[in-house]
Amino acid sequence: MKQNLWTDLSGFAKSQGADLVGAAEVGKVYRERNLIAEELKNRLKYGIVCGIRLSSAVLSDISDQPTKTYYHHYRTVNMALDQLALKITGFLQERSFSAFPVPASQLIDWENQLGMLSHKHVAVEAGLGWIGRNNLLVTPQYGSQIRLVTVLTDAPFEVGAPLKEDCGSCRACLDVCPCNAIKDDPAAFDHKRCYAQLDKFVRSRVVGQHICGICVRVCSPDQVTRR
Repeated sequence: MKQNLWTDLSGFAKSQGADLVGAAEVGKVYRERNLIAEELKNRLKYGIVCGIRLSSAVLSDISDQPTKTYYHHYRTVNMALDQLALKITGFLQERSFSAFPVPASQLIDWENQLGMLSHKHVAVEAGLGWIGRNNLLVTPQYGSQIRLVTVLTDAPFEVGAPLKEDCGSCRACLDVCPCNAIKDDPAAFDHKRCYAQLDKFVRSRVVGQHICGICVRVCSPDQVTRR
C-alpha cells in the first residue's frame, strides 16, 4: 500500500508542476526547527516536500543585488508552490488522510526569522539534497535554484534518507556574498549578517521583500556538477 500510494502521490505532484518530490518522517525536524502546534506534531508524522525550479535566465540577470524581475519571479514561484500544496492536500484528503499545507514562505517569528517549518530540513531528511555553505538546500539536479513547500500528513509513505553528499571544494557562494555571511564551514553561516544585508536591500527600495538571490545564482546545476 505504501509504495502504491507514493507512486500515485509523486506522479500527481509532478503532473501539477513539481520538479522534485520527496517524503520524510519529520520527527527530527519537529524537534529542531519548527513552530508547529503540538497537537499537529502528534498526528502528522510525515512530510511530503516538493520543489519547483527557479528560472536560470531570471537568476542570471542578478549581479550585486536582487532585481525587480527576480522579486516578482520569487513571489510567483511561492504562489505556485502554495497552490501545489493545496492540490496535494486535496489528493490526500480524498483518500481519507489528514493533510496540512505549510506555507512556502511565511515568517511566524520575525525576531528570529523563522517560518512554521523548515522546508529545507524536511528536504534533507527526504534525500533531496544537503544544506550548503550558503545555508540553503543544494540539490544534485538544480543546485540551490529551487523553492520548496511541505505538506504534513498522517499518510504512511516509504520515506527517503539523507544523502551522503556535500558541497565538496565548491566555494562559489563565498566569493559573491555581498556581506561575507557565508563561511567555509556551513555551520558558521552568519544569519544576522545575512538578514542585515536583506534589510538593506528593502530599505534601499531595491525590492519589497527580504530576498537576495546572489548566492542562488552561482549555485547552479553546472556548478554542482563541477564541485
